[in-house]
Amino acid sequence: MTVIIENDQLIATIAEEGAELISLKSKESGLEYIWQGDPEFWGRHAPVLFPFVGRLKEDRYSYQGKTYPMGQHGFARDQVFEVIEKGDEMISLSLKSSETTRKIYPFDFELVLTYKLEESAIIVGYQVINSGKEELLFSIGGHPAFNIPIEDQLSFTDYYLSFEPKVDRIQLPLEGPFVDLEHKTLGQTSVDYDLKRSLFEKDALIYETPGKTEISFKSDKSKHSVSLSYDDIPFVGIWSPYGVEAPFVCIEPWWGIADKVGSTGELINKFAINRLAPEGLFKTNYAIHVK
Repeated sequence: MTVIIENDQLIATIAEEGAELISLKSKESGLEYIWQGDPEFWGRHAPVLFPFVGRLKEDRYSYQGKTYPMGQHGFARDQVFEVIEKGDEMISLSLKSSETTRKIYPFDFELVLTYKLEESAIIVGYQVINSGKEELLFSIGGHPAFNIPIEDQLSFTDYYLSFEPKVDRIQLPLEGPFVDLEHKTLGQTSVDYDLKRSLFEKDALIYETPGKTEISFKSDKSKHSVSLSYDDIPFVGIWSPYGVEAPFVCIEPWWGIADKVGSTGELINKFAINRLAPEGLFKTNYAIHVK
């Protein structure tokens, strides 16, 4: 099932499956900003990544002497969430651990997604609650895909990628699906990048993004744009499928990241894993702004 929230500028549709934002439309222009999930290119819209971001070595991990299977980006995106609060302009949805989740992820948790419209923006909030008696180890992230071009009369290459503030950031390369920390470089995010397919030849562009960050897709041929902003999220991935003419690009804020090259698979030693004490609360958010 899906649920709609709206204000005087935007109308947003959220699916209970995966607590996924599947539509974000401007009331004034009628423009749709969220990729509509054509499986020819990529069948999702804006999945929630939990309890892992990216790929694990051999699609598994070890914890306290046991090995567990886990697909890319975890399982939350394929679970049905419960609506726990609903207003005209906001909605909160919850996923709790169960016998099914404990077979592949041996922790007790509650994951709450909140969507709130504020003028021409939607605020996406995450809460992770440790409802167990042991430390909770997890990663979490967003994966919103945006229609590029935003308008039918424009093309993919009419847009450019812009970071604010205009500073260079650490860039983390990939070796296959895994992070190659030994070859990290200084990415030139102090300048704008023209969008072109070759940017994604080696998969996602991944940057460290401490502090306030805003990432935008803009075009000199249009007044319409989309941006994603946040305070102090460790990583961001920017991705579009390579080798096809996919009309979308993702901006992915991540609290966690794929296994690094040379990972042992031991969860306790996983790079950039988050740790939450019993009864602890992890709370964060990001915003999508449209024009």
